[in-house]
Parts: sequence; C-alpha cells; structure tokens
Amino acid sequence: MTPDPRAGAQLRAFARDIKLSHSIFALPFALAAAWLVSRVQAVPWTAWLWIAVAMVAARSSAMGMNRIADRRIDADNPRTRDRELAAGRLRLGWAWGLTLGSGALFGLAAAMLHPLALALSPLVLLWLWGYSFAKRFTALCHLWLGVALGLSPVCVWIALTGTVQAPAWIMGGVIATWVGGFDILYALQDHAFDAQAGLNSLPARLGPRRALAVSSLLHLFTVGLLVALPFSLEGGMALGWPYGLGALAIAGLLLWEHRLVSPTDLSRMNQAFFAANSYVSVVFLASVLAGSWVG
Repeated sequence: MTPDPRAGAQLRAFARDIKLSHSIFALPFALAAAWLVSRVQAVPWTAWLWIAVAMVAARSSAMGMNRIADRRIDADNPRTRDRELAAGRLRLGWAWGLTLGSGALFGLAAAMLHPLALALSPLVLLWLWGYSFAKRFTALCHLWLGVALGLSPVCVWIALTGTVQAPAWIMGGVIATWVGGFDILYALQDHAFDAQAGLNSLPARLGPRRALAVSSLLHLFTVGLLVALPFSLEGGMALGWPYGLGALAIAGLLLWEHRLVSPTDLSRMNQAFFAANSYVSVVFLASVLAGSWVG
C-alpha cells in the first residue's frame, strides 16, 4: 500500500499506530504524584504542564520505537498486520522522525522541570525503548513494560523535589505490577504466534493457564501496594477514607478484569484491557485527590 505522503496524514497515522489516547493509563498516576508533592510544597502551573508534556512525549517515543522494532513481526501476525507502519500507511522515515522528536520533547520537558530530571532522561528513554526488544530474549518483558510505566511517579518526584521518597516507589510498584499483569493478559491473544515466532512472552513460555496465574499474582501485589501507600506518607500528604474506597474499587476492577478472560475465551479481551484498565488509573487519581482533602 502506498502511504499518503502529506504531513497531516502521516501525523494522524503515527497517532493511530501508537494509540495516543492510551496515555490515560499512566498520566493519572503522574498527576497523583505531583498532587501529593503539592501538599507539602508549591508546584507552579508550568510544572504541571511540563509533567503532562513529558509523560505524553515519553510514551509516544516508546510506542514509536515499539512499532519500528516490531514492524516485520506485526506484518506477519494476523492480529497486528493492519497497524499503520506494518500495513505501509505510515512511512518508516516519518515513524523514526516522530519517535526521535518525541524523545527530544521529553528531554526538553525534563530540562524545564529539574537538572537531575534532564540528566536522567536519556537513561529513562533507553529503558522505554528497550522494552521493544525485550521479548526477543526474556519472558520478563511484561514486567519490563510495567517498570517503564512505573517510572512515571518516580520521575515526577525527582522533577519536583530532586529526590525520591517511599510514596513514589510504592506508586511505581503499583503501576509496574498492574501493567505487567494486564500485559500478560493481553499477550494471551498472541501466545500461539509468539511461540511459533520464538518470542518470549509469558503465555508462550508457560502456556495460557499458568500465565493467567502469574497475572493474578501480580495484581494481588498491586492491591497490597495500594494498601501500603497511605502508610508511607508523611506530613500533609495523608490520605483519608475516600482513598480506601478507591483502592477497594480498583481491587474490584482487577477482579472483574480477570473474570472477563479465561484460557479458552478471549472474546472479551478488549473490554478487559481497555475499559477496566482505563478506569483503574482514573479511579486512583480521583481517590488520591479526594483522600487528601479529608485526610
């Protein structure tokens, strides 16, 4: 297929390919981290803006690298062969340019926030880009992705304070186990293809049933870390009863997600992946906001 060479068409194709709207999965956690910091020190409105820019730019660069690295694999996989780059609607040069440009924008945002954030931004990008190659050599690729998104509250804490404290690590752990768990579920769709292609997804390595058990275990850790978060806070960052209700709601959403998927029935995967998971991050942010007001 001949791609539309116009800049607008290529930008839209890139946005579709990287699923720009899915930034909602991690952005609320970054905002929650910034909100907790703001309870004990002033956070200017420009910092909120640059945090949002950094989050969207970093994710866009990471997803762009993923599409570039996997373009031939995606073209061979019946589920992914219609992705923009794999199908030829997005030019490789445009994909590279927008991926590197997004990475540069992330660096700029980091520079506008804190010198330490700027110094660490190349390492963060290397980790984000590395996920795209992880499944070629390790079945822990799902946790690699989880840690990639889990860096967001840690990076926010550094960007606003120049340090990292326990709440940021715990929120990072919440994201890492939550994302790692649902990425295992999502990989169930490709376990036969991954096994045939020699890719190291956990469902391909362990089989669907045992992979589901690992996903469930990771989500149990997610709930445990959610419970631990209020106990790590100090000073004006206390969380009251609305946070507890939010944590309970998230536990219910994760249980619902696992009830939607089974080794023999993946027909409701999109509902489990997109609906349930988008609710998790929004509920977390809302519960932190509400909990801090009454804490």
